[in-house]
Amino acid sequence: MENQDMPPRPYRATKLWNEITTSFRVGMPLRNHRQHFKKYGNCFTAGEAVDWLYDLLRTNSNFGPEVTRQQTIQLLRKFLKNHVIEDIKGKWGTENLDDNSQLFRFPTSSPLKTLPRRHPELRKNSIENFSKDKDSIFKLRNLSRRTPKKHGLHFSQENSEKMNCEIIDEDQENLADNREISQKDVEEVWRYVILIYLQTILGVSSLEEVINPKQVIPQYIMYNMTNTSKHGVVILQDKSDDLPHWVLSAMKCLANWPRSNDMNNPTYIGFERDVFRTIADYFLDLPEPLLTFEYYELFVNILGLLQPHLERVAIDALQLCCLLLPPPNRRKLQLLMRMISRMSQNVDMPQLHDAMGTRPLMIHTFSRSVLRCAEEVDLDELLAARLVSFLMDHQQEILQVPSYLQAAVEKHLDYLRKGHIKNPGDGVIAPLPAYSYCKQISAQEFDEQKVSTSQAAIAELLENIIKNKSLPLKEKRRKLKQFQKEYPLIYQKRFPTSESEAALFGDKPTIKQPMLFLRKPKFRSLRY
Repeated sequence: MENQDMPPRPYRATKLWNEITTSFRVGMPLRNHRQHFKKYGNCFTAGEAVDWLYDLLRTNSNFGPEVTRQQTIQLLRKFLKNHVIEDIKGKWGTENLDDNSQLFRFPTSSPLKTLPRRHPELRKNSIENFSKDKDSIFKLRNLSRRTPKKHGLHFSQENSEKMNCEIIDEDQENLADNREISQKDVEEVWRYVILIYLQTILGVSSLEEVINPKQVIPQYIMYNMTNTSKHGVVILQDKSDDLPHWVLSAMKCLANWPRSNDMNNPTYIGFERDVFRTIADYFLDLPEPLLTFEYYELFVNILGLLQPHLERVAIDALQLCCLLLPPPNRRKLQLLMRMISRMSQNVDMPQLHDAMGTRPLMIHTFSRSVLRCAEEVDLDELLAARLVSFLMDHQQEILQVPSYLQAAVEKHLDYLRKGHIKNPGDGVIAPLPAYSYCKQISAQEFDEQKVSTSQAAIAELLENIIKNKSLPLKEKRRKLKQFQKEYPLIYQKRFPTSESEAALFGDKPTIKQPMLFLRKPKFRSLRY
C-alpha cells in the first residue's frame, strides 16, 4: 500500500482494513514451497508474511514505526480469522498462526468488508442542511440567522435574501440594546463555537464526515473548561466518579518513582511490577474506553493528521476533541497520560517486563483502555497504539484548557446580546467576529518550541541523576553513561567539556607527565 493519508470520513477503520488487505493480497510474494515431502505452489510461510506485513505497516503513515512485530502477528491472525488467508489445506477461522514456517495461501473469495449504513443524521449532504432544519443543532435563537459564509456554513442567494428580510422584520420588533441570554443560548453557543473551530482546524467543508453534531454535549465542555486544578486536571464534584483512592495512590507511586511521598512502607523486589499490574487491571476492567465508544470514529479520523508536517493540526484537533469527553473520562485520561509519560522518561524506573521496554509496555498495556470500538474492529490495536503514542508525547498540550475557546464564546454571547444590527436600509448585518485558533509562527520557532517542551523533562531527569546523593558513585556513573548514549545532545549541553564532567565526581583531570629526557653520559677518558 502506498504511503498515503486516509482522508477523514466515516468508518475509516473499515476502509483502512480494506486498503491493507488489498495491498497484502497484491504485494505479498508467492512462490513454491516444500513441506512433508510435498510441493505446494503460490503460497508463503507465516514468517515471510510477518516480515512483509511488518515492513509495510512501519512505513505506512497511518501506523508508523511504533508498530511491533507481535502486533503484526496479531493482525495476521485476524486475517486468518476473517478468511483473508487460509492454511495450505484450506482451513481458516479457528486455526492459529505463529512466526514460523507454516504454509498459507490466499483464498479465492474477496477479503473486503462492506461499509455499514450511515446514521440517518449523517446522510445529509452538508452542514448547510442542518442549518435549514428548524430543529437543527446549529440553530441558535437570534444567532443562527447571523451565521456568515466565512465560517463554512454556505447559503444560497435565495436563502440569504430571505434571511435578511427576516432580520429586518425582527429588528423592527426588537430595538433594545441588550437582550436576555438564556442558559440554553449559552449551551448552544458553546456547541456552535467548538464545532466551527474543529471544522476550521481539520480543514473540511463539512463536519458530517467527522462527527454528528448531536454528539457534542455543551455541559461536558463547559465543565471541562472551568472545573480544573492549577495543573489543568479536571476536578470532580461527585467523588464516586473519580478513581478509587488505592488506584490514585498506586499511580502517584509510579509517576514519582522513586521519590513518591506515599512510600512509607518498605518495598520488596518486584514491588513496582505488582503496583503496575494493579493499575493496569483497573483500567483494563473499565466497561468502555476513556475516549468512549461514541467518539471512536472521531478520534480514528484524526489519526490521519498524525504526520510530522501536520503535528500542529493534530494537537489542536485532539485538544478540542478531548473537551467533548464526559468529565470523569477526561480526568482519568489526564492522570493516566501524565503517569505513563513520566514513567516512559524515567531512567530510574526498574524494568517492568522481561522482554519489553517501559514505553512499548505502556502503549501495549493501555491502548485498549483508551480507544476501541464497541463492535470489535480488526485494526483497533494498531490504531489505538498510534494514538496513545502521540498522546504520550504531547499530553501536556493536548489535555490543557484552550483559552481562545473561552474568549470566542464570550464574544459570540456579547454579539448575541447586543445584536449589532445596522440600519434596515442596508439590508445586511454586521458579521460575526473572525477568530484564529493559533498564532502562526515560523518553522524555526516551531522547532525551537518543540525541542524546549518535549526535552525539558529529559533534562530534568539528568539533573535528578546528578543531584541524587543516595546513588552510589559507580551506579551514578553507569546511569550517566546510559543517558549519554540515549540523549547525546542534552548530555553534551550539560557537560560541554571533559573537565566539567570530571568536576561532578571530584576527579582531577589526568595530566600526562612529560617524558624524562635522560642525557647520555659523557665518557671521559681515563687519561688526564
